[in-house]
Amino acid sequence: MSLGQCSFTPVADVGIGAIELYFPQNFVEQSDLEEYNNVSRGKYTIGLGQQQMGFCSDNEDIVSISLTVLRQLLETYKIPLDSIGCLVVGTETMIDKSKSVKTALMDLFPNNSDIEGVDIKNACFGGAQALLHAVDWVTVNHPVDKKNAIVVIADIAIYEDGPARCTGGAGAIAFLVCPDATIPIDRRFSACHMKNTWDFFKPIKSTASEYPEVDGSLSLASYLEAVRSCYTHFMSKVLRHTSGIDGLNSFDAIFLHSPFTKMVQKGLAVMAYTDSCLRHKDQNGNGVENRLDENDRAGMTKMIELSAEVWKNKTDPYLVFNRRIGNMYTPSLFAQLLGYLASEESITNERNLLFFAYGSGLASAIFPGRVRPTANLAKIREVARHCIKRLDSRQRFSAEEFTETLKRREDFLHSKDFPKTPSESTLFPNTYFLNSMDKKYRRTYSLHEEPIIVQNGNGIHH
Repeated sequence: MSLGQCSFTPVADVGIGAIELYFPQNFVEQSDLEEYNNVSRGKYTIGLGQQQMGFCSDNEDIVSISLTVLRQLLETYKIPLDSIGCLVVGTETMIDKSKSVKTALMDLFPNNSDIEGVDIKNACFGGAQALLHAVDWVTVNHPVDKKNAIVVIADIAIYEDGPARCTGGAGAIAFLVCPDATIPIDRRFSACHMKNTWDFFKPIKSTASEYPEVDGSLSLASYLEAVRSCYTHFMSKVLRHTSGIDGLNSFDAIFLHSPFTKMVQKGLAVMAYTDSCLRHKDQNGNGVENRLDENDRAGMTKMIELSAEVWKNKTDPYLVFNRRIGNMYTPSLFAQLLGYLASEESITNERNLLFFAYGSGLASAIFPGRVRPTANLAKIREVARHCIKRLDSRQRFSAEEFTETLKRREDFLHSKDFPKTPSESTLFPNTYFLNSMDKKYRRTYSLHEEPIIVQNGNGIHH
């Protein structure tokens, strides 16, 4: 059967037209964790570059935080439910090996079942792939029926007791993807580095666990290898097909996936040094040899030194959420976009952005984007600034309370009984929480609409 020839008007500037961020109300100071774990002062705060870490209580899961951020996006921007034709979720946090988080989010679209998309999974890279997929979907489908897409990227990052526990975090971001977007994503020049590694993974075990298996040294080396390879592929593609690009000098802000902020600094240093090697040609027109090794401490120190200005001006100022929430996994890269949009600098002309996405296992990519001074830019920046203010509305918990919370999550995971007293008081208003779970492990959720005052070990939490 042939549907015949159809004529549609192509769409332009497909990308992010609206954005929202959710993070849990609970946080712990990294300096408290240093003392609690009996490590040297500054190991987490200076060595890793982290200030605080957000964490979820026992009554939040991947579905609840995804419902929360999606509802915020729909209501904040007054998005008509029938305008959405695709909804993609990027996450590595699982509560079911078959049923996707996306299916639960369909509860927010009671009269619109014609919404394509499911979950995309590969560690922290799933969020970037979900965004790229949605951009492709809108490019192809919007000319047909004028429908847009939504991307939800969310994770709860927790580790077993040990050296990696301080690198956790939790958060969720939702995007509206549409034509004529405020933040177009240029799919033409995306470049990847994919490889089979075992640096970080979550195997199915005899006992259920939220904790990953981590090879720390391999993970760090794999990240830096991916930066160098992705950037080399990216610049090769750009230079083959366009002109007027001067490497990193062509971008106003550069965002990299953030396991912790010192890793971002190292990744940027490798990117900047690779850029320098590619820019300086030998007599045959090839880039000069890379003489510094990112896995050598002296080489990395030198690369960081050489990239100090780029770091200071184009990356470091936008890591506020990463420093104060921690590693959100899939949202960690795009939290820096919110940090950039929340900056006090006025945006009256187009700005060029560069994104490096990484997920262990491994999958990585670099792709460019822009910020355009559209009519919706002021609203998006207002939302970003509100998110930063909300960081100060969180409740501080001690390292002991944080540890006990993770123990409660672990106990719940291994229990057949739903907790009789879920910790609803640790939620922001208008946050979904896990309300019940039956004997077949079917979960239901409710909306916590009003703040509750309750006494706990740190005083009164509102």
